[in-house]
Amino acid sequence: MSGLVRMRLAGFLRTGRAVAPLLAGLLALGVLYGGGRAEPGEAYGVSAVVLFPVLAWQTRILLDVEPDVQRRLAVVAVGPARERAAGLLAAAAAGLGTVAVALAFPWLVGGLAGPTGPGDRSVVVGVALGLWAHLLALPAAVALGALASRAVTGSAGYAVAVLALGAVGAVVLGLSGSVAPWLAPPVMPTARAAAEGPSAAAVALLSAWAVAWSAVVLAGYVWRRRARA
Repeated sequence: MSGLVRMRLAGFLRTGRAVAPLLAGLLALGVLYGGGRAEPGEAYGVSAVVLFPVLAWQTRILLDVEPDVQRRLAVVAVGPARERAAGLLAAAAAGLGTVAVALAFPWLVGGLAGPTGPGDRSVVVGVALGLWAHLLALPAAVALGALASRAVTGSAGYAVAVLALGAVGAVVLGLSGSVAPWLAPPVMPTARAAAEGPSAAAVALLSAWAVAWSAVVLAGYVWRRRARA
């Protein structure tokens, strides 16, 4: 299965398909950090929200690079479970690369500010909260991107609809006072928590929420793949 993961990552990179989501992410981050310097926890929390649809789109592109015939051959060679797992692992690895770029980018453009008062959090704590926020957004984005892949939707129109509904829902349902915030991944609540400084209970709750949401969406992805097989 590791060979299949490497093959899909190589196809994603060598065909140039990785360029579009990377440029979109850099453009969004450039606009975000162009407004001035901010404390790391707050800046990185918003960065995770901004990157969520980009990571989902990147996942969909990676999973769609492989032709349908080649994907069916992979199913025969390694089995359906391993074939699906290989695609998700490749998408997660590519997403980690994008997250690394997002964490390094504000330092290159001077977008982060250190503590200015005795009550401010240290840069190390802010970066740790930012890493946590991005790592919570990543599995949810991979799950959403997988659900929008060609093997599930069958058409570009449905794929765009899935990505758009997921991205908009993550923001709208994540707003304070939303009727059913659990229908969306906790990217907005996590951004607020990273800016304000979460308690241990809040970290555990938001982490469990992100894992549960991702698991449900991935279960839908597996079910649709089996139904279309």
